[in-house]
Amino acid sequence: MALYEHVFLARQDLSQSQVDQLAANATEIVEKNEGRVTKTETWGLKNLAYKIDRNRKAHFVMLNIEGPGAVVHELERQTRINEDIIRYMTIRVDEHEEGPSVMMRKNERDKKRRSDREERN
Repeated sequence: MALYEHVFLARQDLSQSQVDQLAANATEIVEKNEGRVTKTETWGLKNLAYKIDRNRKAHFVMLNIEGPGAVVHELERQTRINEDIIRYMTIRVDEHEEGPSVMMRKNERDKKRRSDREERN
């Protein structure tokens, strides 16, 4: 089975529950096509480097996927149709990263720094 990382950016005006539903829909598409989602991470609402379709921010979500190439083809086709997703990218990887991704570790590190700074003040 091939391994993939699929990241998509959802519109900024969606609620967190709607973003979670988009991730669940993507997982359902993968499982219907004989694939498997091994990990789902929601990175949160982040600033974009430039405006995309009048959005300055977007909700970032990453899925680790195991499955044949047809899974990716169908997932990208469905993602292209969805108006709530403004960008997506799927990359084939040699192996999935164990534990939290770099983005999740960065979020935790930033939270720790903020709390340390607040304690000092």
